Amino acid sequence: MALDRSNPLPLWAQLESDLKQRLDAGEFDERFPTDHELVQQYGVSRHTVREAIGHLNRSGILRRERGRGTVVNRTEFEQPLGALYSLFGSVESSGAVQRSQVLELREDLNPTIAAQLELAPAAPLLYLERLRCADDQPLAIDRAWLPIEVARPLLTSDFERTALYDELEQRCGVRPNAGWERIAPLLPTPEERTLLNMRRGEAAFFLERLSVADGRPIEWRTTTIRGDRYRFVSKFEEGVAPAMVASPNPATHNA
Repeated sequence: MALDRSNPLPLWAQLESDLKQRLDAGEFDERFPTDHELVQQYGVSRHTVREAIGHLNRSGILRRERGRGTVVNRTEFEQPLGALYSLFGSVESSGAVQRSQVLELREDLNPTIAAQLELAPAAPLLYLERLRCADDQPLAIDRAWLPIEVARPLLTSDFERTALYDELEQRCGVRPNAGWERIAPLLPTPEERTLLNMRRGEAAFFLERLSVADGRPIEWRTTTIRGDRYRFVSKFEEGVAPAMVASPNPATHNA
């Protein structure tokens, strides 16, 4: 298997791309090659192999295990459409460990978001931004806004290992029970790519959600989630049509 040495793309990046294609084809379901075997197969240096494998490790596709070497990380997460779900619950139910790095937790003023929540433009909001990880691998960047008059107790919450809706219910006595969600493909910003360990050109899902509690808008959320580790599943039955909503364009992901 020869790489194109006249290609301006570095050899390690070409190797990473080719290994991804072989992984997607199921070629390594039984066993992933050793570094030495890859050196022989591709005619490259050990340094090039380690560079490519290192990036695949950081992106969550592969992982190193003591005594086994490099193995394929097959952990993917599925989420049903048409249901009010928790990303925390989706990850935990798969057997993975969910942790969050809180990037921001503060009061905020955002007239655009306030309008989504049917509030006055100057209404204060609680803003929570988290990097969501599964088994210590980055999965999603989550941004949520809630009315501060309802969510103020959350300013002292520790969201590293807790779900927002659980904290909202326990501390504020409120839990969303309805809402809507919109999903669109997205190319992450350079900052988001860095946080999610994604390469330039790799697509993500962009989710917008309005959550409602007893008829009142209670949360506006946007989530940028890695497309290679998350899938959405729709169930259907004869005679029941899914709800379809026409939208001119997805909202900008910096909302």
